[in-house]
Amino acid sequence: MFTLNKFTNSQLLIEDLVANIVRELKLAISQTGRASIAVSGGKTPIPLFTLLSRQDLNWSNIYVTLVDDRWVDDTNEASNEKLVMTYLLQNKAQFANFIGLKNSCNNPFDGAEITDKVLTTKMPLPFDVLILGMGDDGHTASLFPGAANLMAGLDMNSGRKVIGMTPITAPFDRITLTLPTILESKNIYLHLIGQSKMDVLEKAEKNDDVSEMPIRAIILQDKVNVTGFWSAI
Repeated sequence: MFTLNKFTNSQLLIEDLVANIVRELKLAISQTGRASIAVSGGKTPIPLFTLLSRQDLNWSNIYVTLVDDRWVDDTNEASNEKLVMTYLLQNKAQFANFIGLKNSCNNPFDGAEITDKVLTTKMPLPFDVLILGMGDDGHTASLFPGAANLMAGLDMNSGRKVIGMTPITAPFDRITLTLPTILESKNIYLHLIGQSKMDVLEKAEKNDDVSEMPIRAIILQDKVNVTGFWSAI
């Protein structure tokens, strides 16, 4: 089930979203001694990362990874890993345990099996918190419409945690969590800023063709609750 929280501005949104994240991470630590969070890249979450990095949490017991990443070196400006290192794994969050998705293979298709094993052995799964974004084409994570591997990434019976993806509407090969890995998460938050995102979301809600708009596989499913956080500015 999908529910959408609307805010008058992005600062109020971020404060509420951080409060939700902190609550769930604290709960996980109190129950199991560890907590895990998967975050998305792009410009939208930068203020979120900055505020989250300053929260009083037992960061040494928190494991952080990415929902997806471009298959580039972690010094590349396009790297989501670099983004997280720069804005999230700072301040109090510098003591968190980070597990990246990229490895030394030449491409994500060869590297996916290695990353799958790393997540399985090092990451507390399922994720306690997972934060998604959404593109104007209706993609989420790196599950892009029209990509050759899209349906494999959406296959709920694939047994894969990650998969390689080559978008036809964006640069760089990607590695992304698969739909079953995403939907196994205990708390899924969709972070959206701007009227254009609302327009895309409303379009997505009017049809169930996931190949046209993969975000539909998130907001129209009934396996897990998904909470959206949106503000126009």
